Amino acid sequence: MSHATRTRADRSQLPLVAAATGARPSRRPVWFMRQAGRSLPEYRALRAEHGMLESCFDPAMVCEITMQPVRRHDVDAAILFSDIVVPLKAAGIDLDIVAGTGPVIANPVRTAADVAALPRLEPDAVGAVAHAVGLILDELSDTTALIGFAGAPFTLASYLIEGGPSRNYERTKAMMHGDPQTWNLLMGKLADITIAFLRVQLDAGADAMQLFDSWAGMLSAADYQRFVAPHSTRVLAEVAEYGVPRIHFGVGTGELLAPMAATGADVIGVDWRVPLDEAVRRVGPGKAVQGNLDPTLLFAGTDVVEQHVQRVIDDGDRAIAEGAIGHIFNLGHGVLPGTDPDVLTRVVELVHTL
Repeated sequence: MSHATRTRADRSQLPLVAAATGARPSRRPVWFMRQAGRSLPEYRALRAEHGMLESCFDPAMVCEITMQPVRRHDVDAAILFSDIVVPLKAAGIDLDIVAGTGPVIANPVRTAADVAALPRLEPDAVGAVAHAVGLILDELSDTTALIGFAGAPFTLASYLIEGGPSRNYERTKAMMHGDPQTWNLLMGKLADITIAFLRVQLDAGADAMQLFDSWAGMLSAADYQRFVAPHSTRVLAEVAEYGVPRIHFGVGTGELLAPMAATGADVIGVDWRVPLDEAVRRVGPGKAVQGNLDPTLLFAGTDVVEQHVQRVIDDGDRAIAEGAIGHIFNLGHGVLPGTDPDVLTRVVELVHTL
């Protein structure tokens, strides 16, 4: 029987799902953002002859890359190997992922006409992703969750408007404030694309999902609540029927933790700037927390790593005492490319035994 037919009862046995839903996990779950790839030599060997986007649309490669860190580190969750611009590419938007730069958009979206011309995402266009999810679930153990993911509308919008990564997001904020009608049309279209992409993954059997609003930390709380929260709220509401944990995460979002949690997330991801127990005081009780070891500390030697893993576990326990329903151990952002994989393996062992 394929794991893709996991029932709700099966899922409740997954440590990640248990921690996310207020049940008692068999062990404290741990996984790492950007665990699939980058730091692993087996990933670099596989990617040497394949472009990023090519890899993301090859089901066998997606499965293999997703599984590599699960085999190596014994993490409690696999996260689908993909990129936040994959659904945009699949919808027909002309873009590429340039090594050393990131996503580059051929024709940035700057006007109402540009927004009107944006295509919809047809589920068939990401059929390769659905196929990959099935392959992964067939390989995962009965205790390892598969997390699907998508970029949130604001982060996708910022890439489309700026034409690529940005330092100040001046064009994005100019449209947001100067032409809110066009902004909201754009965000609505991107929410549609995000919902369609997540539904494909969830229909294929993903056990949880994470909505990455990578660049939301560039915004004030007032701007976030006015221009962004309604659209992220709609995304999370449109996948609520699947009954899987919905994780929401952004970088530099200490000032946004409460409004981000209020979008409907079940689990709020916390970067390394705010201790987990403080995050719960900002968010309020009833949510699980995820995080939040500073990824740079993995370069600081064994003693430092062990000390800070213990600190994050203690913060997680205090967060639960403050009203969080569970703690999923993670980094405060993604694995850095130069990270020693053996250090990640050691972190997993520590989390499972401390």
